[in-house]
Amino acid sequence: MTKKTHKYSNKKLSRGEPPNFSGQHLMHNKRLLHEIVDRAKICKEDTVLELGAGKGALTTVLNERAGKVLAVEYDFKFVEVLKKKTAQSQNTKIIHQDIMKVHLPKEKFVVVSNIPFSITTPIMKMLLSNPLTCLQRGVIVMEKGAAKRFTSNFVKDPYIAAWKMWFDIQYVKVISRKNFSPPPRVDSAMITINRKPKPIVSYSDYVIFWGLADYVLKNPQISVDLALRGVFTPPQIKHLKRSLQIKNEISVATLSEQQWGLIFETMVKHVPKFRWPKIKKPY
Repeated sequence: MTKKTHKYSNKKLSRGEPPNFSGQHLMHNKRLLHEIVDRAKICKEDTVLELGAGKGALTTVLNERAGKVLAVEYDFKFVEVLKKKTAQSQNTKIIHQDIMKVHLPKEKFVVVSNIPFSITTPIMKMLLSNPLTCLQRGVIVMEKGAAKRFTSNFVKDPYIAAWKMWFDIQYVKVISRKNFSPPPRVDSAMITINRKPKPIVSYSDYVIFWGLADYVLKNPQISVDLALRGVFTPPQIKHLKRSLQIKNEISVATLSEQQWGLIFETMVKHVPKFRWPKIKKPY
């Protein structure tokens, strides 16, 4: 009989394995757990969303500090453990749900999580791709390679370019695989997320920006001149490069957040709407 595959990563699943379990490694270092919560600056005014709560090692630290904890877990066995551990904690709600189907809080919230490796990118898209959510900040532990990619100055994915218009995403530190059970094959890393006090692109324009980023980054290695053709005229590109202080040929993947903001502002002001790149679904 053919095994079912993971609906986000296409990896084969063993019988009885929940759809987001593959890649979930439970953290057991108590000092590290407290460091994560300290880094998130959790206080009694905070609503905290924890994705992939496991057996509650992080949950029980969070509910000592936060006003409300929403702990999401799919595995039934883990859910039972979570309920027992938090039975006396009235500020903690256990949500037995597939992470990718959970509804984000309608109130301002902080995300603090050790997320499953296999759905790292889908989780980040769910959290960051729509700036109109109520996410304020977060601390997330994830696979090291993904953390490096999300925080790199070399941006080849349009969704990462978009995230950086509204959120500051910083790489904090590597976390050894020895801190997890079962230990993963690779190390993890901690990142922080903070909503920018002033967005580079207005929230109301986020779908328009998505169209631009998706168009420009179809080939991240090509030059700015080539990437902008079809949206801007040659004279506009020449003028824009001067404004961007680009003298030599550089790839569009190396554009800074501020340069992306200037390109977008120039497009909105000087390019007819019929030439704006469109995108059907931005996330």
